[in-house]
Amino acid sequence: MENKIKINALFPVLFSFFVMGFVDMVGISVSYVKEDFSLNDKIANLLPMMVFVWFAVFSLPTGRLLGKLGRKNTVMLSAAITVVAMLLPVINYSFPMAMAAFALLGIGNTILQVSLNPLMTDIVPREKVTGMLVLGQFIKAISSTLGPVIIGFLAAAFGNWKLVFPVYAAVTAISWIWLVLVKIQEEKADNAPGAIGSLFKDKYLMMLFSGIILIVGFEIGLMTAVPKYLAERFSMTLEQGGLACSLYYIARTAGTFIGSIILSKVNIKKLFIGLMIAAIACFAGFMLSQNSTMIFAALFLIGLTCANVFGIILGEALRYRPQQANEISALMITGVAGGALLPPVMGIIADGFNQAASLIVPFAALVYILFISFKVKQ
Repeated sequence: MENKIKINALFPVLFSFFVMGFVDMVGISVSYVKEDFSLNDKIANLLPMMVFVWFAVFSLPTGRLLGKLGRKNTVMLSAAITVVAMLLPVINYSFPMAMAAFALLGIGNTILQVSLNPLMTDIVPREKVTGMLVLGQFIKAISSTLGPVIIGFLAAAFGNWKLVFPVYAAVTAISWIWLVLVKIQEEKADNAPGAIGSLFKDKYLMMLFSGIILIVGFEIGLMTAVPKYLAERFSMTLEQGGLACSLYYIARTAGTFIGSIILSKVNIKKLFIGLMIAAIACFAGFMLSQNSTMIFAALFLIGLTCANVFGIILGEALRYRPQQANEISALMITGVAGGALLPPVMGIIADGFNQAASLIVPFAALVYILFISFKVKQ
């Protein structure tokens, strides 16, 4: 690897991180699909499961696919699948078609998340990879922030939130074309099979893995519940609830940017513990406050305090067994399937009680992650 960044290839790769953020549209979309087809929460909350269950199914196979197709071609495959996913509701908008679209979105995003990070190592010097990956996550956070805003704008201006599907299809197609136009010289990967089985026998690593599952499940569950919770408690519209989701993502974006600056300069374990204590306090305020302004403020602080939890846990796992970094990375991306676990449980509770009661699930997830923060070795 030459000691300079390949600028012509860097921009389309960073743009692919923007496409990666499209998966977070499922949070606000649940409320619209529920309203469009008069669904109960238990059925509507299957949509996040249709997106995130594929991280459990396809992460490890995608790691093997990289050696056969190459990193760039695998990223392009993910873009093609995402375009198809976004076009399905345009062709025929029905609940089964919406389920199929979000399933394909999840499959495409799984392939993208597994393949895009290694591709970055082919276009920047090794000493700059971490900084560029943090920049990529920052761009993904911007995309996640814009999602609810775009959907809310389309719903308000054109009376049709579903216009987001052709918009996202077009943007993804642009990312595919951009990658076609650049040449990337890929380093040959070591395709020797790793001892994946040994990872599942390591109790410490499994604790960290459970943390990845819960932080992803926490965020998707919270973003799924927020619009419905605000509508139930304060009679807000779905557009207003979507803006609340954007507020969370704005805070997460800011937190990611701040984290990229301070994580290398502080004691990570102490920071992790402090962030989780603050997050739990803010979430308690979110559930108990009777004032909508305070609820919005609490939601912002939750996003800020939870922004770097995924990165902290992943970094700890990679530091713990660096000799198996590739296998551990694939395993941790599998944990993104946690986004499929919490929303259905929350839907069952919401149907049996109310949206406020369903928030006990993400609150419990934060409490468990606090426990993990005390156990990390660094």
